[in-house]
Amino acid sequence: MKTSLTTIEGLKRSLKVELPVDTFNQKTEKIIKSLATKVRIDGFRKGKIPANILRQRFGASAKSDAATEMVSETLEDALKDADVVPAAQPSLTNIDTENSESLIYTIEFEVYPEIKLNALSNLKIDQVTSKVTEEDEERALQDLQDRSTEYKSVKRKSKEGDRLIIDFEGLMDGESFEGGAAEGFEIILGKGTMIDGFEKGLIDITPGKNVEVNATFPEDYHVENLAGREAVFKVKVNEVGSPIELKRDDEFAKKFGEKDFETMKSRMTSQMKMELDSRLVQQNKDTAFTALLEANDFEVPEGSVSAEALRLQQDMESRMEQQGMPSKGKLPAEMFNEEAARRVKLGLLINKIATDSEITAEKDLVDAKLNEMSLQYGESAQQMIDWYNTDPSRLANIESIVVEDLVAKHIADEAKVTSTEKNFLEIMNTQN
Repeated sequence: MKTSLTTIEGLKRSLKVELPVDTFNQKTEKIIKSLATKVRIDGFRKGKIPANILRQRFGASAKSDAATEMVSETLEDALKDADVVPAAQPSLTNIDTENSESLIYTIEFEVYPEIKLNALSNLKIDQVTSKVTEEDEERALQDLQDRSTEYKSVKRKSKEGDRLIIDFEGLMDGESFEGGAAEGFEIILGKGTMIDGFEKGLIDITPGKNVEVNATFPEDYHVENLAGREAVFKVKVNEVGSPIELKRDDEFAKKFGEKDFETMKSRMTSQMKMELDSRLVQQNKDTAFTALLEANDFEVPEGSVSAEALRLQQDMESRMEQQGMPSKGKLPAEMFNEEAARRVKLGLLINKIATDSEITAEKDLVDAKLNEMSLQYGESAQQMIDWYNTDPSRLANIESIVVEDLVAKHIADEAKVTSTEKNFLEIMNTQN
């Protein structure tokens, strides 16, 4: 075997492979002889067809089959001989079966870039801290209480805290607009869930009364043609409901499957802390990785980017399908190229740091990550752990997450770090 590696451009390579022609000819003859017992030709008995007739009739296809076999059998060794690792499956671009001295084939592929990592000590990153306060706990309890509150229909005028059931129609310049009408709509006065002026206009209204409410859409409203504009809403108040007092006691806890209030509160706080810690880890990891990407610029394999973009496209289509928004074939893979390139590049950087620093996903860390993830599965936690542990490919995903976490921590340990404290809501309301 003789190999010759050349650079086409960037990360693209061409590998020319020359193989002994005798081996190729022997393989071709073997294929031709095997045809003698399989094919039929008029004038000859099966198995008695002369070799020269078989060569004349099937020689070209036998050569093609023999060449394909030899490429398949020798490709791995050829790449080793050339000391090169393709970033994706090579493509066969040329094959010469007519050369009298050698079978020659050429493959093209991309290689991974050689990464020269900039010193992590030069990175400047901000890491966020936070904690669950008593105010956060009170807010969460109040939210549970609000969602569990029942209402009793009353005949008096409405006031803050009441639940109204209304019909309404919105008008702008005397014309109704899309999404501006509803029937049997529930609203809790004082919650601020509606646009400015709407709830205020429904204070001191008795059941059965029709009123007009002036309200203004916010400047950053998600519907562009409504943003910042004033509207008049014709509202009929069908019912005024007064909240029935709900005490925070053991009976309240039982509504959420807990035996008593203190157990419920303790479990709620633990859940809040766990969710907060998870968000902090993810946000700080993202910050570290963003700094890493900005400090290291290099070319990435186009094939890897295309494959990742296709995966992102399929994931998005699947999620949209689950939400009742069929989109198969409507989202071009190219729209995901930028994010795909970022992910490929980050993956190469993480692998480089993990290799250089001998960072690995030890079993105890993988088990700890699985246990952490299983907490949200309740009684099915062990089933979830077993599902991962019984399939190496599934477990590999957890190992990758562990390595990512360890690399992010390694970056933070090496970099110049500043710390910013944020409150619970700031962290929880940040989009991942």
